[in-house]
Amino acid sequence: MIIPSYLKKGDTIGIVAPAGFMPVEKMQTCIETLDAWGYNVEMGTTTHSNSTNYFSGTDEERLQDLQQMLDNKKIDAILCARGGYGTSRIIDDLDFKKFRKHPKWIIGFSDVTVLHSHLYTNYKIASLHAPMAAAFNEGEANNPFVQSLRQALEGEPATYETASHEFNKAGLVEAELIGGNLSLLAHLIGTDSDLKTKHRILFLEDVGEYLYNIDRMLVQLKRAGKFDKLAGLIIGGFTDSKDTERPFGKNVHEIIYDHVKEFDYPVCFDFPVSHAKENYALKIGVNYSLETGSDKTVLKEVSEP
Repeated sequence: MIIPSYLKKGDTIGIVAPAGFMPVEKMQTCIETLDAWGYNVEMGTTTHSNSTNYFSGTDEERLQDLQQMLDNKKIDAILCARGGYGTSRIIDDLDFKKFRKHPKWIIGFSDVTVLHSHLYTNYKIASLHAPMAAAFNEGEANNPFVQSLRQALEGEPATYETASHEFNKAGLVEAELIGGNLSLLAHLIGTDSDLKTKHRILFLEDVGEYLYNIDRMLVQLKRAGKFDKLAGLIIGGFTDSKDTERPFGKNVHEIIYDHVKEFDYPVCFDFPVSHAKENYALKIGVNYSLETGSDKTVLKEVSEP
């Protein structure tokens, strides 16, 4: 794996919106916080979009904005303002030649899962599944989840702990960490951005999905062999899940457990990675140890074996 350089005071973080629209005023607290952390901030054109539809600009505008951030040697990291939908519409037209020579941290989650998976699969370049601009709002910049982004950018190895869950499967493994949003990972199956999961620790999270659709996407991952021969599995938050008028008959944890109970690798439920406030920064492609015990789960970043 290629690990981008960690940041130091005076480095520049570029902010772009490669998918959905976000008003620039909602990014202001994030900008001010990054400045307080000692970083310069450069805003992409998509952060000042005049778009009147769902996206922060046309496909071409979003492509060009992200491309110039990837190519610009003066940009040391790229923070995606928000997710939503739209990155997969431009991913195949991005040129990573200059980026591969001068890799930098790409930061975000949700639809940014497309970028994380594409970089990992095609170029073995690590990236950051982490809070985006909205997470800094309403006095939240000092919470441990936003601070975990700062620590990750500064190169501080992470150690995260969470309480055990009744569906956890105990064990201890060490492997590269991959994953992200369930709906996006299912969306990427069969594409050039598809993830190989064998002997990796996979993490999953999602938001606002119907229970039957969560089940359907898990069936898709399982049929595609994504759960076979994992090193470990981390189930994050599945926030704001919805049920149909005629109930599905199981809650989200029961649905997931039924799909993975046959496997003998460690499984952790309710890990704090999600679309909610509880969203620790995780480095895609970096080695972690996952220990699931009777009282707690510990996910710890480790050096290369």
